[in-house]
Amino acid sequence: MVVRNSDRFIVSYNRLDQLMKDLIGTNEHMAFFRLIDFAKKKNAIIRRYEADLREYGDLRNAIIHHRTSLEFAIAEPHDEVVTKMEEIESALAKPITVAQMFQTNVTIFQETDSLSYALKVIKDKKYNQFPVYSGKTFKGLVTPVGITMWMARKVDSESFSRKRTMLAEILAHESNRDNHRFIQAEASVFEAVEIFKSSVVKGRRLEALLITEDGKFSDKLIGIITPMSLLKIE
Repeated sequence: MVVRNSDRFIVSYNRLDQLMKDLIGTNEHMAFFRLIDFAKKKNAIIRRYEADLREYGDLRNAIIHHRTSLEFAIAEPHDEVVTKMEEIESALAKPITVAQMFQTNVTIFQETDSLSYALKVIKDKKYNQFPVYSGKTFKGLVTPVGITMWMARKVDSESFSRKRTMLAEILAHESNRDNHRFIQAEASVFEAVEIFKSSVVKGRRLEALLITEDGKFSDKLIGIITPMSLLKIE
């Protein structure tokens, strides 16, 4: 039996319809477009693909309401359309979380660590945003901006020393202490994208999202997402 694109499309459409009902907590009949309106308030994946879903709603109506026989659908979707529809369904049913994509063994620093030590680690690990703690308490994120500002103020000073300078002093030179957010491990990667974009719109560029199990700064750090990391997300 040959499975037509229109059949695959309708099956995926119906599954998406139910997934959105589950998302907003209803089993009542509701127009697909109304489901999108409600679901997008709760889910970043729906917001990302809203335009596509609305087009698919129109296509579904053309297939269903203008069918002239059991064997013939007036609108037969292209392969690309069906594949995209099924990809959206899969993304909503089993969203890729930030932990799945970005969890790693995070190197953290203490306020009492020297700048010299931190720079050696940065050279080895090839990253330039690093979290600083006092014991188990998160104190802030040190970035190249903070290091540059510290250097600019110390370059003519006799006290200029990478070995004697502790990260607590560098942290004090971060012009934007609000340069990070914490995000829970189960958040979708699309939520992470939205957080970065929203910060830019508000004029507060984020240097990193820090992943913890429950999104609390007091939890163990299990991953870091930087703007460059987002290149992994299509």
